[in-house]
Amino acid sequence: MRVDIKELYQLFRQYPAITTDSRTCLPGSIFFALKGENFDGNRFASQALEQGCEYAVIDNPDFKINYRCIVVDNCLQTLQQLANYHRKVLQTPIIAITGTNGKTTTKELTATALCRKYRVLYTQGNLNNHIGVPLTLLQLTEQHEIAVIEMGANHPGEIQTLTAIVEPDYGLITNVARAHLEGFGSFEGVIRTKSELYDFLRQNNKHVFVNRDNPYLYPKTENIHRTEYGTQQGVSVYGKILGCNPYLSFYFEHLGERFQVNTHLIGNYNMENALAAICIASFFDVDSPSIADAISEYIPQNRRSQLQQTKRNTLIIDAYNANPTSMAAAISNFAQMEIPHKVLILGDMKELGLESANEHRKIIELINTNHFDRIYLAGNEFLAAANGLTAFANTDELIHFLKNENINGCHILIKGSNSMHLEKCLDLL
Repeated sequence: MRVDIKELYQLFRQYPAITTDSRTCLPGSIFFALKGENFDGNRFASQALEQGCEYAVIDNPDFKINYRCIVVDNCLQTLQQLANYHRKVLQTPIIAITGTNGKTTTKELTATALCRKYRVLYTQGNLNNHIGVPLTLLQLTEQHEIAVIEMGANHPGEIQTLTAIVEPDYGLITNVARAHLEGFGSFEGVIRTKSELYDFLRQNNKHVFVNRDNPYLYPKTENIHRTEYGTQQGVSVYGKILGCNPYLSFYFEHLGERFQVNTHLIGNYNMENALAAICIASFFDVDSPSIADAISEYIPQNRRSQLQQTKRNTLIIDAYNANPTSMAAAISNFAQMEIPHKVLILGDMKELGLESANEHRKIIELINTNHFDRIYLAGNEFLAAANGLTAFANTDELIHFLKNENINGCHILIKGSNSMHLEKCLDLL
């Protein structure tokens, strides 16, 4: 006999810790036997029970060893249904955040500001996919007053799927850009997929936060309850950059009052992320001085626009991910900084499909229109496009070269897709 969601939910209320890894089984937790390309969680169900799980949810009855193995049709779908059911029971107000660039930073800033007034659940790291989103929702408790859920996608329909699980009350798309083109097929495919969040908000009479300055997104928010932010007056929250050398400094205005924010964020492109967070927090009646303090005190982690001082150099580490828009923004911002001895270390941008060669050539053109003391490129795409610049087929070759370079007293921008593992260079700098 297969259990239904209501029955499973009653077990979840008794044992609210969920794990999908048989190596991390808290006593009294429930194990979900998910499948991947190279593994089948069903095979680890008995191990999970031995390690302390109270129940194991499986979708292959061959692995049922006793009543503590709960057989369902599909473990992943059941996990998602359970998360959605839990969300409906608690009715916690939820803000969903997606976008090509800046969604994790915006999520972090939004949660940081909201925490000044509320008990907030928010996505940890970037657990923003079809597994991470339901796992985050299942961490909701009656004590949480609001939730901020990040949603990522690299194929059409994924935001629609995540939105159906989350059923957000509020939504924000940070921006759209030419990323994951291999999966989306085109820039228009990116826009359509991200806009699936808008479709849900419109159809369900919910609320959207939108950057008035964005020519792709703003027109798509018509007929949705919306609150606007941007760099032109006439919006709920409006701001202007004061400086970015190296940290972003700006002011914002809300309800006729002006507040200055001196951040720990590198890059003028973070201005719109900060304004989005300020707009959301203001909408939820967090007072502006508290918001300004929260944004000022936030320190980025996980190789996202981080400034790191070593014994030899100053590093600007932005190596968590890269696409043509974020790469160009980082390079342009770095070029504008009034700092000496600038060095670029760049890695390939992944998942660009047929556009990859052309997009890497454009980055080379951008580099050549600016002045940098040294330029080092890693990855086959940059190697093909290098046009005389110093380039290597992969990061290991770059590392071998850097071991014999004498780089001292420099400011170094490190930017590339996560899979390039440029962080492996840090110990040499």
